[in-house]
Amino acid sequence: MSRLDSLKDKFKAAVTKIEASLRRYRWKEALIYSAFIMLAFGFWLLLSLQQEYETEISIPIVYHNVPPNISFSEEMPKNIRVRIKDKGNVLFNYSLRGSFIPMEVDMKNSSSDSGILSIPLEEIEAAVSKQILSTTIVNGYYPQRIDLKYSPISEKEVPVIFDGEIKTKPGYRLSGDIKISPSRISVYANKEILDSVFDVKTSFIKIDKGEKTVSRNIKLTPIKGVNFSSDAVSVIIPIEEFTEKTINVHVKCEDVPSQYIIRTFPADIEVTCNIPISRFKELDAEDLEINLSFKDMEEIINGAISIDLTKKPEWIKDYMLNPNKIEFILEKKSY
Repeated sequence: MSRLDSLKDKFKAAVTKIEASLRRYRWKEALIYSAFIMLAFGFWLLLSLQQEYETEISIPIVYHNVPPNISFSEEMPKNIRVRIKDKGNVLFNYSLRGSFIPMEVDMKNSSSDSGILSIPLEEIEAAVSKQILSTTIVNGYYPQRIDLKYSPISEKEVPVIFDGEIKTKPGYRLSGDIKISPSRISVYANKEILDSVFDVKTSFIKIDKGEKTVSRNIKLTPIKGVNFSSDAVSVIIPIEEFTEKTINVHVKCEDVPSQYIIRTFPADIEVTCNIPISRFKELDAEDLEINLSFKDMEEIINGAISIDLTKKPEWIKDYMLNPNKIEFILEKKSY
């Protein structure tokens, strides 16, 4: 046990003694007695804190820019233990601080030689000196340098898959595909693990009562033994208010042989599209098309055929035709 720890134990013992005294004596006598004890203890503590003590502090380590295409054979140290010496009041202030600012290690700047990434003592000393007073003497570090052994691993590119649940308010819908950037990332692992990885999922995200486009940076779901070229992706979830627009579309049949005439009943079809409000003015009759196949019509005996849009903008997902079946007459021209 260090002298500083012993000092803390004595302080706790003094407090306990005072509490016991308050229970044994009448309160006035106990109060006077306690005051003298506290005064004496204060002088003693003041003198004690002027003496030098030795203790140990721990500084966390945070690693940045770790190369994703390498695998470390040992666990990376999570802290630096530092043995320091100074007056009791200085060390007491260190203990009151609770925790130290992490030492940030940029692996891009670390030397790499023969499969080892090294963090020298000079870098460790510089990080520690920023957080201690000039009066504090450092008696040692552990570890004195960090040597991380690594080996190269295999790489392949896989797609990023959105993982989530999206619910919108009534009248609102997804107005397009969810966009992920980057849509593909490189993954690194040994060949056995890599052969079982076909995609990477985003962390699960849930949206309730969505009414506007959502843009977020979302972390990727970790896979044990696999490193990613990027830990997060940008995700855009387009949500808009929708409305209906009805357009009359003329029925066509462009592959009719020259000796035939086709008449359809009706000749025009009402097409009602459920579209984002932002695209309402954008959609017109030229964007939609119903083009029948002469070959299909020729094989039908009863003169009625089901129809559907043969051309539409990609962003139209929901539409209705009225009617969705028409009758037709196939006539041969008389010359």
